[in-house]
Amino acid sequence: MESSSFFTINDEQIDLYQVIQYLQVSGKLNQFISDVLRQYVLEQELETRNDIEISTALIEQAIIDYRLKNQLTDPEQFQEWLKNNGSDYATFHASVTFSFKLEKLKALIVEPKLPEYFIERKIYLDRVVLSRIMVDNRELAEELHTQIEEGGSFEQLAKEYSLADERIFNGMMGPISRGSLPDMLRAAVDAATPGKLIGPIELEGSFSLFRLENILPASLDNTQFKQSLQNELFEKWLGEKIQNLTVKLQVS
Repeated sequence: MESSSFFTINDEQIDLYQVIQYLQVSGKLNQFISDVLRQYVLEQELETRNDIEISTALIEQAIIDYRLKNQLTDPEQFQEWLKNNGSDYATFHASVTFSFKLEKLKALIVEPKLPEYFIERKIYLDRVVLSRIMVDNRELAEELHTQIEEGGSFEQLAKEYSLADERIFNGMMGPISRGSLPDMLRAAVDAATPGKLIGPIELEGSFSLFRLENILPASLDNTQFKQSLQNELFEKWLGEKIQNLTVKLQVS
């Protein structure tokens, strides 16, 4: 296979082999390959499916909206913008079309799997807000527990006795992923209601009192959260597809 010019710099021809070398030396070759594989998988998936149709009117309207938003309504100005971005109208149109198809593909792949994936991930998606007083011995922790139960101020005692950084915030931590809590603490939190005092609990050689301030359950009714979970699930699907590819890099 003969080497051919990939592009030119100052009239010097740069072939693909040299481009690969540049990417390798700069440490960007793996990302380049990853981007190529990602696009390959998406293009192949879109080509083999017959359930992804995007209306021409929708694409044309999206292009009009883009041009209006970016003040590119003048045809000559738009052509100049395309040229400056290394593109042309056909390529730009294809890019807009691809973005619509990608969103529809994402929905088709993710929607059937989303409820089960949500339940699987819920322990890590639910969050709790805790306050903490951390001390270095059980006796002091139990004494502080008694003082709080008898009406002492959790916030004041946190400022005075806690060894943890959040003492400057009256002991308040979080929000914290429920799934990231140590098993013993998570079990206690799950059995508690907001305002409940928990502990002392020994964790990594220290003794802590916790107060459950709030519970922030994850919900698919939250549009932003749902979108984030859809993206996560789609990337998981895409990663599995890429892992199943057989890839050989051959540059002469």
